[in-house]
Amino acid sequence: MYFVERSRVDSPFSKLVFHLPKTTVLGWFQRAWHHEDPEALLNAELGGGAYGLDSIFEAIEEHRLPCPQTLDELRELLNEHLWVESDDPIRLDARGLRVRTNDDEVDLAYYFLEDEAVAAHPDRLAYLVSGTWPLPSGAAAPGATFAPDVSLRFVGPPGPGPDSVYAVRITWQHTDHDRTNLDPREATVFPGVNLPGLADHLRGIADPVSPECYDADLLRGLVGPDDDGIGRAMERYVCLTPYDLSVVGRGSAPSHEQILRWKLPEPPPEARVAVDEHLTQATRYIDDFFGHEQLFLFDTQWAAAHPDLALSLLRYATHWDPLAP
Repeated sequence: MYFVERSRVDSPFSKLVFHLPKTTVLGWFQRAWHHEDPEALLNAELGGGAYGLDSIFEAIEEHRLPCPQTLDELRELLNEHLWVESDDPIRLDARGLRVRTNDDEVDLAYYFLEDEAVAAHPDRLAYLVSGTWPLPSGAAAPGATFAPDVSLRFVGPPGPGPDSVYAVRITWQHTDHDRTNLDPREATVFPGVNLPGLADHLRGIADPVSPECYDADLLRGLVGPDDDGIGRAMERYVCLTPYDLSVVGRGSAPSHEQILRWKLPEPPPEARVAVDEHLTQATRYIDDFFGHEQLFLFDTQWAAAHPDLALSLLRYATHWDPLAP
């Protein structure tokens, strides 16, 4: 069984991943149900557990709840006694338990996932259960194909080539007020270009794309007139402060000239950047409260070599529950 917490945690991916071999979701709850020290169990096996998870153990003691013998019984007990601050009901089936809630500052989610589900659905779960920075590099040969099955935002005009670049930014802040960190807009796609050519391609987009494509405009602003490749833009990105990304106003990304006027500081030691030919990834450190946000840029050749990671990362940027239809 895997336990994953997607939250404000001390991790460059803003998630913690734990694997408990030879354990099922129902079996773990049965073992924990009347444990003599639930807090110690959560600390030892789940890194302390996610916000609100301890409420079920308080309810077990207070109401002398019977230990569930089936998933249906567990679902009924969790629905009644697990403290969740969300309109989304808990989702428990043979694949695992998925819970969305919030800690009064940001939305968060946590997952108990069966090993069999992870093995059966790598195109949905590979990124979620990956906790090692950075993601692996390596790419397929030119001419490889990649066909994502999630909704995407295409940004034109298209380039002349057969490949595409996918931009995934996972952030706690949004330019529109009706979305939270678990309701991101879809990933951005630049068709007709590969990652080595992205900087030149972005310089060729003369005008702001649209308020609906903030991330595309942000990348345009980060690329300098003489940058050779996208690496320097990613280095600027991790130097931006939360104020830098909000000062321009709702729906408007900063231009390169504005970014240069801000005289960017040195990146904090917690920030990370990894630049490869077909995959570039960065985690921008915000502060001790919010931790990190992430920006991934990859092209068709990387995605073709790592299809499960690529597909599951795009899905991660689309819906909080990667097993949702």
